[in-house]
Amino acid sequence: MSVKRPSRQHCGAILLYLVASCATAAGPGRILDDPLLARPPELIDGKLLPGDEQVLPCQPAPVAALKTLSLAEAVDLALCHQPQVQVAWANIKIQAAQVGEARAASLPTINASVGRQDASSRSDLGSSHNAVNTLYATLTWRLLDFGGRSANQRAADALLQAASASHDASVQKTLSKVVGQYFEALSARASQQAREKAEALARQMLEIAIRRERRGVGSQPETLQARTFLARAEMEQIRAAGQYKKALVTLAVSLGLQGEAGDGPGFVLTTEPTEDPGGLANNLPAWLLAARQYHPAILAAQAQLQAAREKLQVARSEGRPTLDLSVSQYVNGSPNQPPGAPGQRDRVVGLNLNIPLFEGFARTYKIDGAQAQIDLKEAEFRDVQAQVLGEIATTYVEASSALASLSSSRQLLEVAQQAVDTIRRKYESGVADITELLNMQTALGDAEQERIRAISEWRSARLRLLADVGKMGRSTLNATTVR
Repeated sequence: MSVKRPSRQHCGAILLYLVASCATAAGPGRILDDPLLARPPELIDGKLLPGDEQVLPCQPAPVAALKTLSLAEAVDLALCHQPQVQVAWANIKIQAAQVGEARAASLPTINASVGRQDASSRSDLGSSHNAVNTLYATLTWRLLDFGGRSANQRAADALLQAASASHDASVQKTLSKVVGQYFEALSARASQQAREKAEALARQMLEIAIRRERRGVGSQPETLQARTFLARAEMEQIRAAGQYKKALVTLAVSLGLQGEAGDGPGFVLTTEPTEDPGGLANNLPAWLLAARQYHPAILAAQAQLQAAREKLQVARSEGRPTLDLSVSQYVNGSPNQPPGAPGQRDRVVGLNLNIPLFEGFARTYKIDGAQAQIDLKEAEFRDVQAQVLGEIATTYVEASSALASLSSSRQLLEVAQQAVDTIRRKYESGVADITELLNMQTALGDAEQERIRAISEWRSARLRLLADVGKMGRSTLNATTVR
């Protein structure tokens, strides 16, 4: 029975079919840039934040000037222009290239060479000249290596997962930092507004004291006390305004808006905090379980441990036999040999079995080093897990305590406001004195600051808890604001 050899046209058709199939699966442009499909989809399509439905396209440069800045705009600027996020993204690209190199080791290699040899001789009998063009090509394919290449591929895949998880951790860290700075600026603005309100009330008290003194009901010491209280309120308002401006400048620098951080940012914040955000959706065990499953730092350490285990398999396989197939085609002679007869064609097919017998015990120590790397990565994994879970437990307690203090701070503010209104009416009618009114006004200012602090502590603890678990995204950020 004879088997018909496929023609060149058939081979070309088969090759075109395979290329078209790969292009259809990976996209027409990707098959040329990434023929082994080593790049993860996130490098091509972008990466989604938890809860998002589409990828944010980054602008080529930060916005030069902003009139208003919402929380969503601040997050987008930070994710697009923070150097830490860009470094982590570049590491994914680097590791994807390593995956491609590891996959390429399983494919054959083809080398070709073209040369020309001119030979001339001269003697008493005459001279001769001979020119020969040589061409040869060699295909080499490793057929057997006892799992070294596959283990190296699995190690590269694990390191790519680690790079992706490290990028997620960098994103969560950036989100936590920028959102925290944004809300710190909001708290500073609320504090400034409270100080402005206190200053306005102090002016009203001074006007009341002056009227009482003119009518003969009050006295000059009461007016001086009111003036002193007003001066203190003005000083506190100036200090609060400075803190608010400082918070805006810090936020602008973190967002890459250095041009906005000269004499103070030219934008204003538009997002308003909620007065009474919802409670914690999960209990502590649920948060800890979510951290083990989703926290990027834990996932990165786990992937690095898996890569170290695969590297041990690679080290062991390098000391085992390998089997290589080689196919060479020569035209007009072989390399480094005298030219053959014109039109001579040679083909050589060989199998090469390489058996390492002795390497000076280097393989033993290389395996010991790979095992030590596994021990190191296991210790690092346990350390990262313990650190993350400990931070989550602490943050959960802080968030629960801050949530419990919200209602108390609101009641304290309401009672202090009612007390000030009551004492002020009594003071205007001459029933109460200036000292009692000033004490109530101070208590109101303290209650307003406690309310601002309670909201800030709750918001900060809740966002840190979401970042620790690795679930912070635009949807969770929107849940902390009112439209």
